[in-house]
Amino acid sequence: MSRLWLALRLKGSKLRGFSPRGNLAYFRMHKPIQLALWTALLALTALPCFAADAAILRNGFSIRHERRRIIGDITRLYMDGDQSSFVDIPTAEIDHFEAVPDAPAAAAAPIPAPRQLQSSAAINPHPFDLNQAVRDASGTYQLDPDLVTSVIRAESGFNVRAVSPKGAQGLMQLMPQTASQLGVHNAFDPKANVDAGTRYLRELLERYNFDLVKALAAYNAGPERVEQYNGVPPYYETKAYVARIVRDFNKKKLAAKSTTAAPAKKGPPSKAAPAHAKTPSHSPQRIAQN
Repeated sequence: MSRLWLALRLKGSKLRGFSPRGNLAYFRMHKPIQLALWTALLALTALPCFAADAAILRNGFSIRHERRRIIGDITRLYMDGDQSSFVDIPTAEIDHFEAVPDAPAAAAAPIPAPRQLQSSAAINPHPFDLNQAVRDASGTYQLDPDLVTSVIRAESGFNVRAVSPKGAQGLMQLMPQTASQLGVHNAFDPKANVDAGTRYLRELLERYNFDLVKALAAYNAGPERVEQYNGVPPYYETKAYVARIVRDFNKKKLAAKSTTAAPAKKGPPSKAAPAHAKTPSHSPQRIAQN
């Protein structure tokens, strides 16, 4: 009877009044059960998440995605059903996830949302969709969306309110003078910032005959420095900046290539396309890393 009373006094994993000798059989019986439960929990946490969700960032904006996977201290958001387009976000910058309905519900009774969701909806009744903004701007200025996403990641880490020590602002880190020249009145307006930054990147590519390395160096250090040194300026920051974007952009292109090449091997052989069927593209493709 005293042992039963002591067993009811257990809290967590601490034993109060238990005799190690008298309870040896208890632990022998429960240890396999505990190990099995922990094994099941670890297996569940290792599985990727599949959902049509919106990642709500700590700054209040959202990124819509089809599925996601946690890799170390980052969360990889896959934009499409395959793995050809994705964005890596620091997990610490993600506040929570919200389900994105496929279609509006018909005549359903209103369901009160949790308190934190109601407050975020009140602040942002129309959440900003970064993926859609990048697609719109890339289509307008005929650039690869993956390139624009790689620039945003290097510039601000997807932080809409980012401000550099030199005064660059927003997702694509527009300097006040550059933003004014591009007609942007509020550099913290994410849609206007992405549109203007993509437009500016396109102008730099045209200026340097679509030399991506020079265009990226000019985006970071300014066109006058690129022309002064006839290439990438000898600044560690600029060299690291260019290398980071090129590496991220190439990784996305290689992932897309491997994804499209896999089904092609399984299908029947197709006729080779004529040489004149190639379509010229103004978007920079995968380039070699120095």
